[in-house]
Amino acid sequence: MLSRITLRQMEYFVTTAESGSIIIASEKIHISSPSISAAIAHMEEELHVQLFIRQHAKGLLLTEIGEQVKNACKVILAQSSDLYSMSADFTGIMRGKIKVGCFSAFAPSIYAEIIHGFANLYKQIELEAVINDHHNLVQELTNNTIDLALLYDLHIDENVINFTPLADLPPYVLLAETHPLAKHKAVTLEELTEYPIILLDMPYSNDYFLSLFRKKNLKPNIIDTCKYVDVIRSMVGNNIGYTILNVRPKTNLSNDGKKLVMVRISGDTRPMKIGIATPKNATLTNAQQAFCSRCQAFISNQYIPGMSVSYFSEAHIKNQKE
Repeated sequence: MLSRITLRQMEYFVTTAESGSIIIASEKIHISSPSISAAIAHMEEELHVQLFIRQHAKGLLLTEIGEQVKNACKVILAQSSDLYSMSADFTGIMRGKIKVGCFSAFAPSIYAEIIHGFANLYKQIELEAVINDHHNLVQELTNNTIDLALLYDLHIDENVINFTPLADLPPYVLLAETHPLAKHKAVTLEELTEYPIILLDMPYSNDYFLSLFRKKNLKPNIIDTCKYVDVIRSMVGNNIGYTILNVRPKTNLSNDGKKLVMVRISGDTRPMKIGIATPKNATLTNAQQAFCSRCQAFISNQYIPGMSVSYFSEAHIKNQKE
């Protein structure tokens, strides 16, 4: 009987089908691989069909009936979500499930106040947070596998994604306190080319930082790259090189206790814009609209959770005048 297949098992199956791998699905929805395997096996037993062909070293391939079951499950899952929205409209109680993406570079700063704060306020909403790099979040929005995301205004296709900017994050130079430029109030990109840089190597972000130099026909002296901000901050603290970032944590220490100094970049430098991105073809539920409202209330050029905004505002104003 179909009623013996739960909505959660359908969700596990659909995520695996769209990922092509139980391991990847496990990472996406934060459920153990054995639990996902058991859910798929249960569905196959209940329906008396084979949903996947297991290909050695190539992942999972949906069978013809598996593809049909996937599409049917997606319809059922969407309808179940609509039921929560309908009841919320009638009772005024916020219910349902939302899947929220957040760019990993600024997630440590805003997670507690924005994401956890929302989940704590609306306890009847099941919120799933996806922390990832910008490229993967854009892909998930495009594929409608997440409902909305907090990210930057980089490589946003306006035909498929709506982006609402919330705050500007101008770039700045992060230096060790012993660096020759550390006592400067501002530095030029020309000055920076004389010193080694450690580049944040995340999709889209790395191109953004390099574009600052390209715009002035300059070539930075890249000594190393890394995709982990905390590692780069420690490398900078030990004076291995400087870096350029947009997110400014409230602490001026690296993880290994070295003092860091932030210096403004003079001239016209394009700021990153942090904002809310949603799929163009999606109609936001009450829960999703409530989350967007929280983001708009808590993130602005005057205040960003976990960050020192005054630096950004002053730096952006000075750059506009120069």
